[in-house]
Amino acid sequence: MAERFARIIIDISHEKVDRTFDYRIPSGLLDKVAVGSLVTIPFGKGNSIRKGYVVGITAHADYDPDKIKNIAGIVTDGVTAESLLISLAWWLKEQYGSTMNQALKTVLPVRQKVKPKEKKVLRCLLGQEALTNALAEAEKKNYKARIRLFQAFLEAPAIPYEIAVNQMNLSASTLKPMIEKNYVILESEEVYRDPIKVETKERNKVLLNPEQQAIVDSFCRDYGEQIRRTYLIHGITGSGKTEVYMELIQKVIEDGKQVIVLIPEIALTYQTVMRFYGRFGNRVSIMNSRLSAGERYDQFERARNGDVDIMIGPRSALFTPFSRLGLILIDEEHEGAYKSEVVPRYHARDVAVKRAAMQGASLVLGSATPSLEAYTRALRGDYQLFHLRSRAKKDSSLAAVSVVDLRQELKEGNKSIFSRKLKMLIEDRLEKREQIMLFMNRRGYANFVSCRSCGEAIRCPHCDVTLTLHNNSRLVCHYCGHSIPVPERCPSCGSPYIANFGAGTQKIEQMTKKMFPAARILRMDLDTTSKKGGHEEILSAFSEGEADILIGTQMIVKGHDFPDVTLVGVLAADLSLNTPDYRSAERTFQLLTQAAGRAGRDFRHGDVIIQTYNPEHYSIVTAANQDYEAFYQQEMAYRRLMKYPPASGLLTVQFSSRQESCLTDTAAAVTRYIGPMAEREMVQTIGPVEASVYKINDIYRKILYLKQENYDILIKIRNHIDGFSESHPELFEQVMIQYDFS
Repeated sequence: MAERFARIIIDISHEKVDRTFDYRIPSGLLDKVAVGSLVTIPFGKGNSIRKGYVVGITAHADYDPDKIKNIAGIVTDGVTAESLLISLAWWLKEQYGSTMNQALKTVLPVRQKVKPKEKKVLRCLLGQEALTNALAEAEKKNYKARIRLFQAFLEAPAIPYEIAVNQMNLSASTLKPMIEKNYVILESEEVYRDPIKVETKERNKVLLNPEQQAIVDSFCRDYGEQIRRTYLIHGITGSGKTEVYMELIQKVIEDGKQVIVLIPEIALTYQTVMRFYGRFGNRVSIMNSRLSAGERYDQFERARNGDVDIMIGPRSALFTPFSRLGLILIDEEHEGAYKSEVVPRYHARDVAVKRAAMQGASLVLGSATPSLEAYTRALRGDYQLFHLRSRAKKDSSLAAVSVVDLRQELKEGNKSIFSRKLKMLIEDRLEKREQIMLFMNRRGYANFVSCRSCGEAIRCPHCDVTLTLHNNSRLVCHYCGHSIPVPERCPSCGSPYIANFGAGTQKIEQMTKKMFPAARILRMDLDTTSKKGGHEEILSAFSEGEADILIGTQMIVKGHDFPDVTLVGVLAADLSLNTPDYRSAERTFQLLTQAAGRAGRDFRHGDVIIQTYNPEHYSIVTAANQDYEAFYQQEMAYRRLMKYPPASGLLTVQFSSRQESCLTDTAAAVTRYIGPMAEREMVQTIGPVEASVYKINDIYRKILYLKQENYDILIKIRNHIDGFSESHPELFEQVMIQYDFS
């Protein structure tokens, strides 16, 4: 039999081993080793045993066959990589610029087998007569523990071990002699950890309106004809996109296929899961970072074994190991949470397009405020575009939106964070016992603390940012976590005159309690939801009417459906508008439109108050008018003028180092090196410039921007830089380089 060789990626993350190594497949393993197998191999001069992934099998080795080592064995107690996910990892590496191991760690988030959860049961081996005799004998000898157990066995032949130990107070020493005498047997079986721990009522199927039904009919027609494409559903807030999603899912799972549903935030998991679980039952599971290692492993296994049909979760759920994938659905596709902030810096939308193509699946995107990238692709025909222009509930209409100029409020003597109109409407809703949401896109108690004498703000010693004041009288860095108590004197000049400026969600909560003392208030931000189940606890309490006002960051304005909310207040619309990002206007429009969509979702009239210092800005004007098309036209004119995506491709090259001088030298050398190629390929270069936050955790960062309409040319430039780094390793010893495509 001809020899076969496996190409293997070593399971360590290091650039120097970011390539395949050839190993001989022993004859005894020929029928067991496949693409995607996790194997053990001798590595390096010392032949230390390491794990690796098989990414290819060939009859021809790239190395001298006489020097090739044998695979040591197959790993049987770990989660083996699917060949499809291995291929997807390779695509991620090539597309976004990372090591293969970084890509593998992205697509294989559960790497190690976790100890299975066991369910233990005590089962009686005695017949009815023998059990009665055993009970009589125990009563005669006054064996109280045995009496309790035998009496319980008369009621039921099996008892959960937890109940026997915790409620019946039976110890292991009590049970041991009964097990030895074959009175009782202790059985155990592996059970999956279930992260969905709530009871749900079965939901009645909703009758779709003509707009919704037209989308379902079009999708089903394509699906039945084996046409697989990408669809974009642009539906206003409250238009019933979720009901459409569920009909599409029903069609796909009836065909024996599986579905991945992506949602942008863990905060949305609760309501989304409840709706899907009510419709599809226990064939639904979830995957997110708040699950324990055991829960994550079990959901991975359930998906791999075909025990679930639908996986719901944020970005990482995209890599669920479904072998019969028929549909990927991305809700709120515009959200920034779909873009990875770690290498490889992929966008879930683009990876979903690739995975759907690889498995012959359909892809559905949905949003009330589509990203400019998705809407542009839909307009030029790459995606099929659907519209939902009216709210699904007959008696529901879009809320009335009012824009309040905070400059005018200040001129007229109102220094409160609540405009007079918002204060009046809050009082009105409290009197009517209706609910209110107050949105402030900054957590914490105050923005920063500074000295009134010298003007110096108290900054993080490790990052180029001010510290944020929290209600526990501590200053916290929201980048590296550095924390100090509020100093009594200014660290710069020694003055005792220190004051806080700005307001975060904690401060808003305090001010709201003071102004509306009778109101029941909940706060939802990163601080209050840090513990497991924090999102569900707060959202459930608000949904059940246990609070009148919900104060929070952007996590409260996305996708939630609370029928009793009739007032939404956006306290500072300018916060997102003034960030140093070319997408700031787009994100402001999206946040305001989503916030406005939370009010008046039932039959009652809804009001939205947008407070701003910049009421003339087109993102605020178009959001107040709920006019996406008008915003799109104005924003795209700006993007074309400045050559920003989607009008042009953008490659961001980030250099980082603890040594500032090394950072400057390396960034300058790379810029000089690519100069001729950039000029030849008509690539616009900007920089290198300091990052908006130049120092984080004692690491300095500089950025080089490259713009070109042709994405492939930007990939060529990236490969050109990689070649330079390989040929000049001395320049990169203390400098790390990362790529980000937009």
